[in-house]
Amino acid sequence: MKVRPIKTPVVVKEYVLEIGTVKVFDNYMVATYNEGCTVTLERVYQLIGISEIHFRDRPFGFISFRKNSYAIDPTIYAYVRELDNLKAYAIVSVKEMDMHNFAIEKMFYKKPMKFFIDYNNALAWVKRRVSKK
Repeated sequence: MKVRPIKTPVVVKEYVLEIGTVKVFDNYMVATYNEGCTVTLERVYQLIGISEIHFRDRPFGFISFRKNSYAIDPTIYAYVRELDNLKAYAIVSVKEMDMHNFAIEKMFYKKPMKFFIDYNNALAWVKRRVSKK
């Protein structure tokens, strides 16, 4: 029996923004926001800009890794859902409050969006959604 080495994802680029850190991988981005920040439309435009630099003409996924507590303006989803090549939006958290907020956020987004308590499950889901033709 052959043992295949686990492929560690390579970070293509890491951005340190006022609101947190965004790591760009081959076909997805992972954002980890700073404690106490507020994700506003102006700040989301930074994320959209990063997605355009790396994924302009190809599908990608987004993972919001919610280690910290922060506020998000749910109206930003009206703009984020306009990204036709964004195929999956995953939220990762173990906090009950984030689970409740997810129900509200999902009403605004109206595209494939899923909540996970495990990062690896979120990543697997994002990769499946992005690779679908």
